[in-house]
Amino acid sequence: MTHRFPVKEIAVQSGLSTATVDRVLNNRAHVSPQTRRRVQDAIAELTRQESQLAARGRRFFIDIVAEAPVRFTRQIQQATEAVLADFRPAALRPRFTFAETMSAEETGAIVERILRRGSQGVCLKARNTEETRHAVRQLEGKGIPVVTVFTDIPDIDRLAYVGLNNEKAGRTAAYLMLKLLKDDDRTLLTTLSQHSFQGEEDRFRAFRSELSRLRPELELIDASGGGGLSPATALGVRDKLQGVKAISGVYSMGGGNLAILRALEAAGIEPGVFIAHDLDEDNLELLRAEKLSLVLYHDLRSDMRLALRHLLAFHGVGEPPRSSESDIQVVTPLNIPGDI
Repeated sequence: MTHRFPVKEIAVQSGLSTATVDRVLNNRAHVSPQTRRRVQDAIAELTRQESQLAARGRRFFIDIVAEAPVRFTRQIQQATEAVLADFRPAALRPRFTFAETMSAEETGAIVERILRRGSQGVCLKARNTEETRHAVRQLEGKGIPVVTVFTDIPDIDRLAYVGLNNEKAGRTAAYLMLKLLKDDDRTLLTTLSQHSFQGEEDRFRAFRSELSRLRPELELIDASGGGGLSPATALGVRDKLQGVKAISGVYSMGGGNLAILRALEAAGIEPGVFIAHDLDEDNLELLRAEKLSLVLYHDLRSDMRLALRHLLAFHGVGEPPRSSESDIQVVTPLNIPGDI
């Protein structure tokens, strides 16, 4: 495995011992595929962060942990690495742990690894479950601050939450939906990746509440639980469409929109309005093809910059942001940002 980094740096980045890294680099026996992948990922991260290795300022290791589809975690990683230079002379060294689904056991193992190798802070996107709350309490108990990003876990002693005000996002989606619907439209489809993601659940509750207040005759069909992953999302939508003749609008809070549209097409249904979140690769393609009416967008680079500022301020470097709430931008096929 070719590389130009000291074994010690790879070990720190991967969270493995130097002996384990040495075994991987020299193709010795008794190395699991997962361990080999962790070393490969660490080398790739070090390659992208090479300028940070040369920085002479105070060094901070930050763990970015997220449960989300690859299309979104790729955006998180790119956004984080894009803002590292903003913090010089401090040298920020992010370490990424991503999974499309994360069991309670996997969450515990990730936290144990962080506790074992040490960290100056964690940016966390995870479900609001007792297992996650316990994991955060463990980190906080060892003096490792936690900033929740994009989806909050409000009933823990986290340092801050950075991201959309998800209740406001849900109300905004309802307002826009009602402006675009016709007077005789009756049925809407909603989808979340999981109701246990607090942010998406907040969007859902606010959306439903606003529609109930303004158009109580509208029926909501909820096809949530696919994790934002295409096969599971498509299956969930197909199941909910049994016997349904028409869907006037879709509000997708958790992604998997290409799969949703294909399931609707298979059922012979074409919604007049489709509102989604985030400008991942799928949504950009669907916007340009005018398959999505609009996307509620927030700049991930700005979000990750704010999250890192909170963590550095905890360690006495700079001041914490006065506000951590993202601006909601409404993106249509006609105003897609040029820097995406």
